[in-house]
Amino acid sequence: MTQIIVLPHVELCPDGTVIEAEAGKSICDVLLEHGVEIEHACEKSCACTTCHVIVREGFGSLPEAEETEEDLLDKAWGLEPQSRLSCQAVVGETPLVIEIPRYTINMAREGKH
Repeated sequence: MTQIIVLPHVELCPDGTVIEAEAGKSICDVLLEHGVEIEHACEKSCACTTCHVIVREGFGSLPEAEETEEDLLDKAWGLEPQSRLSCQAVVGETPLVIEIPRYTINMAREGKH
């Protein structure tokens, strides 16, 4: 099992959490399985940016993003060099520290800020 530390997020995970994740699963699936209700408007098909996360530690251990993910990330709110779409980033053996951005493009459009 691989440890994922989720940093506090005002709405989704106010106190942060530590998750023991099975290698080979997407970060999005792991978060959802452990009660962190990250948005995933396209149902994890790599067609939106609502599951955007920033990998604060362990970024280099993730498989490289494919071109489709890279193109979508350019549209993500709060994009950083360590940004990934959690539906596409697969957990390996290296522990991760994940930050969920405060907003998604969906939330900004809906006025939830």
